Amino acid sequence: MNFTMSDLVLTLKALADESRFRIINLLLTHDLCVGALAGHLNISKSAVSQHLQILRKAGLVSGEKRGYWTHYRVDRSAILQIAEALRKKTDQAPDFRVVCHRSVPDGIHTKDMGRRELNMCKDCCEHPDKLKGKTSECSEEQIQACHGDTEGHPCTNQKPDPKHR
Repeated sequence: MNFTMSDLVLTLKALADESRFRIINLLLTHDLCVGALAGHLNISKSAVSQHLQILRKAGLVSGEKRGYWTHYRVDRSAILQIAEALRKKTDQAPDFRVVCHRSVPDGIHTKDMGRRELNMCKDCCEHPDKLKGKTSECSEEQIQACHGDTEGHPCTNQKPDPKHR
């Protein structure tokens, strides 16, 4: 299965909750019903049911009816696919056309890559070597030497301009 970005976000959000992550952890070792999960986690059965619903929608768990109870199990292949999708993301080469030019490694000529010239992003100083210590401790003179002005600069205590986030 090829995970789209929205699929990956959905599954990672499902795993981001501590209770759901603990449910996954338990279900990796045993198939359990809602009551057993609630007992192990010390939370209500209704809370477990709500967490299981989110995990089912994310494709991480499935249930099997056994008599009166439904026992849940982890879809191990889904977990492996998530891991593989994340691995592929980490293996991707950076796209230097859309990054701040300060983060492009030395020796890479971005003009040769068809990158349009962008202004320095608002969160980077053009000459950070002129700043002394932590940016929050910089004087207005240091900021002006680095950036040219102090209004809305990230080194000042003012809130950053939301248009540039």
